[in-house]
Amino acid sequence: MNGHPNRRTLLKLAGAGVAAASLTLPGKVFAAGKDELTIAYNVNLPSWDPTVGPSAVNPTIQGFYQSVFDMFIHQKPDLSFAPGLITEWGWNEDRTKIFLTVREGVKWHDGSPFTAEDVAWSLERAGKAETGNPIQFVWSTVGNFKVNGNRIEADVLRFDPTIFKWMSFLTGYVLPKAYYEKVGAAGFEQKPIGTGPYMVERYERNAFVRLKANPNYWNGKPDFDTVTIKFVTDAASRVAEIESGNSDVTLEIPYEEYDRLIAGKLKGSCETVSDIAMIFISDVDPMLDKNVRLAAIHAVDKQLLIDRLLRGYGVPLATLDTPEYAAYDASIKVTHDAELAKKLLAASGYSPEKPVKFKIQTTRGFKPKDYEMIQAIVGMWRKVGIEAEIEVYEIAQHYELRAAHKLAPAAFYNWGNSVGDPTTSTGFAMFNKSPHSGWHGQALSDRIGPLWGEKDEAKRIQGWKDVDRYIAEEGLVLPLLQFAQPIVHRDGLVVTPHKSGALLPHLIRRA
Repeated sequence: MNGHPNRRTLLKLAGAGVAAASLTLPGKVFAAGKDELTIAYNVNLPSWDPTVGPSAVNPTIQGFYQSVFDMFIHQKPDLSFAPGLITEWGWNEDRTKIFLTVREGVKWHDGSPFTAEDVAWSLERAGKAETGNPIQFVWSTVGNFKVNGNRIEADVLRFDPTIFKWMSFLTGYVLPKAYYEKVGAAGFEQKPIGTGPYMVERYERNAFVRLKANPNYWNGKPDFDTVTIKFVTDAASRVAEIESGNSDVTLEIPYEEYDRLIAGKLKGSCETVSDIAMIFISDVDPMLDKNVRLAAIHAVDKQLLIDRLLRGYGVPLATLDTPEYAAYDASIKVTHDAELAKKLLAASGYSPEKPVKFKIQTTRGFKPKDYEMIQAIVGMWRKVGIEAEIEVYEIAQHYELRAAHKLAPAAFYNWGNSVGDPTTSTGFAMFNKSPHSGWHGQALSDRIGPLWGEKDEAKRIQGWKDVDRYIAEEGLVLPLLQFAQPIVHRDGLVVTPHKSGALLPHLIRRA
């Protein structure tokens, strides 16, 4: 989508650092007609194991992992599921077992054969608490794997209706059993191998990664033999990278810069993705006061944020579900009402002259206008009787604080849910036993608990809609908007956006 879309177009779409310019990198040769692509990416890569540690559940770095490793089940750019390393999958009739059919003829990057044993080992490893997989409690719902040729069967130890969706989501990667056991975790970090479209040729921490095309990739050799991905966490530097020609593609730049660049000689797209902007509310003072929570929510004019800061790119949300998610309920509405916010605060003894005070944490430059959005929200809050102090943190700090349940009373975050299931949005963000939650109140979790294992799909989805309504009525989280992702690239390229928000090199080709 070139140019600045109107709101109707956006709604239609929704329904359907290191300043790397100064780095010493491998030569820039794409402009000279050679076979290299250079991407200025908006995040760093802290680890090469896509299944352990906090980085494994960071949606913004999955593009790195999906370039090198394959997931159990493939997910197309429109988020529909398709055969990957697993070609067939399902439950038996009473859903006490699962079966997987493994693709044959695939090789690891070192030339060794990929087998069903790799799949079974990867699933078993993911389910063991000692391996450090942050989604271990999902993977441990199946076990007792039996391999017969290219077919795997396993027992359902605890029924999870989303187990196959997770096979194309966070930590759902297949790793090489023999190689990993030979080199260990440290050796794998030094030289990772997968079955994916690209192989790691060179990796400079905090600087860049250089990838070489996998000539034997089962899904077709990528268009470019070499891809260099620079880690450029500063948005202004990413603009400079693409404008100077030092990079061929970049993403997540300010929307006004996107409009300016594509009005010139550059090309681009800015389509809605599955990511949402949200503010975690922690169950600490003063957020234990329902009036304070609801006032903070009603005081925010989400459409104004989109219009003034995001140049119309984005869709306001009332829940943690976008229109693409399975439990999206358009009937749940949370109005912008500053006067109501004042009345709620007054009922708890607060006013613009005697404001309630708390801290809000935010990233700066991680997503377009993230810090500016929080500045604007703090201004809206000030008018009704909330005085919030802004603290800037890096996204890695957010994960550490969230895992330790030490987030501030309010904390900005970008939530990704490329499989669109309510468990992976509302569920993991709000269930008190989830390591990713901000609110730990038992009353909410009592409503969520039974839904994890609900076998009746219609009842399960309706249950999540009911939970979303309860959350909105209680003011337990502040959903802001669905993001549109700006991608800018040189003329002569075709860049296929992925609805997950991952910029995937193997989806970039010559025009």
